[in-house]
Amino acid sequence: MASGGNHYYASGGAGNAQQPPYYDPDALHVHSQSSTPAPQYHATGQPGYDYGYNAQHTQNQPGRPSPFDTVFDDHAYPPSSGQNSVPGGNTPQPGLYQDTGYYGQAGASPMSSRPNVAENIPLQDRPTKDGEPTDHIYDASAAPGQQSRRGRGKVRVGELGMLGSDKKRIPFVVYLFSLIQAAVFIAEIVKNGIMTGSPIMIKPQFNPMIGPSTSVLIYMGARYAPCMHNIEAIQGAPADKLIPFLCPNATTNTEICPLSTVCGFGGVPDPVGGNANQQPAPDQWFRFIIPIFMHAGVIHIGFNLLLQLTIAKEMEQAIGPIRFLLVYMSAGIFGFVMGGNFAAPGIASTGASGSLFGIIALTLLDLLYSWSERRSPVKDLMFIIVDMVISFVLGLLPGLDNFSHIGGFLMGLALGICVLHSPNALRRRMDEGTAYSAVQGGQAVHPAFIKSPVGFFKGRKPLWWAWWLVRVGVLITIIVVFIVLLNNFYKLGEQCSWCKYLSCLPIKDWCELGAIKSS
Repeated sequence: MASGGNHYYASGGAGNAQQPPYYDPDALHVHSQSSTPAPQYHATGQPGYDYGYNAQHTQNQPGRPSPFDTVFDDHAYPPSSGQNSVPGGNTPQPGLYQDTGYYGQAGASPMSSRPNVAENIPLQDRPTKDGEPTDHIYDASAAPGQQSRRGRGKVRVGELGMLGSDKKRIPFVVYLFSLIQAAVFIAEIVKNGIMTGSPIMIKPQFNPMIGPSTSVLIYMGARYAPCMHNIEAIQGAPADKLIPFLCPNATTNTEICPLSTVCGFGGVPDPVGGNANQQPAPDQWFRFIIPIFMHAGVIHIGFNLLLQLTIAKEMEQAIGPIRFLLVYMSAGIFGFVMGGNFAAPGIASTGASGSLFGIIALTLLDLLYSWSERRSPVKDLMFIIVDMVISFVLGLLPGLDNFSHIGGFLMGLALGICVLHSPNALRRRMDEGTAYSAVQGGQAVHPAFIKSPVGFFKGRKPLWWAWWLVRVGVLITIIVVFIVLLNNFYKLGEQCSWCKYLSCLPIKDWCELGAIKSS
């Protein structure tokens, strides 16, 4: 209604100079009374639905409703001058108003001594397809002040079910690691161009990943067992039959260099021959960490960055940077340690695949934890399984290390049980608030451990303690396995004769590639 325009009186008659003006909820001033009043509106035979814009006139003529109000209107602006007041400031007469109060139970009388009670039906946001609330709906099934517990079918594909996934965190770790990995790959192809004359490997054979040569990758820090510990076939070989190694700048199979030159980073002790326990031994332990940021080619880094900027990004936004960083790095390192124990020692391994398989394991746990809240849980599970199967099958191709995938996935499962929230069904049984879902949300019942270590454990139920014993047991188990693998890699050197088939197909001697044998 335009300011200074026409206004209307609830009663007709130009001579009624003392009539109060029409109440305009959008304006705080009184309109000019010199305007022409609206024609009278008569509705005979209808019950009184005058909403009190003019209390004086309502008392005189209760059967005349406002020309702008119907019984279907939802009045969004309740009176504010009192519990039973009306916009005109006068007390309404009983029986003159439509009762829209919610009495909380079936069969309750719609009429009471309070003819104009407040609306008690809780409102819920009705999200659009993009998730932005645009409207409200009544939730008559929920008691006042409580949220509806109906949560099934709320989480869609691409939405995580865990608490905190609705927070708009910036995935700093994913962005930082992606930039580092892209920069390292650029450095790899530049180094390959400087050393071999071509940014990608084309001699003595072509790199199908479209990237640098294996010798350059080893020189820049790929996981390569001969640079990390003694190998009987290398250090134990006779002095006149030492294993040859291709030079980092080799473009033919006849360019041979000593191991110290091949490994770079200041070199390692060259084998003298005849002593499998030669001391000092090669010990470039950092090759369990650096390869996480290296990749074998454009196809390799492209596939990994695709997963990292989608699945991994969502996971960091859901669980936060600290827990994400812990799982990402632990899964990557554990994958390379497992590959060092079971893969052929002559295979150089690089890539963030082990770390990403750890994140995929977290995604799988999240799906299982919030299964009943998913819209299409079976479809989500099939998506994860197909992604894993494709990656494992690719890991069977020659020159690739599938043990990094397996190790990263196992570490992701173990740490996921330890760092993720409890499953939804378990949370409900432990009465720890609403479901473990981004859509449902919830409030913590107990304070954070950092803020109150004692309060964090106080009042917990036996089921909570049992679940935490499971978590502790899983954590201890994965740490023990990690120590055992490290000890076997550096001291025992025991090999699994059949494990190689987890990383290769037994055709065309593919499983013999990378094996180091003294001549």
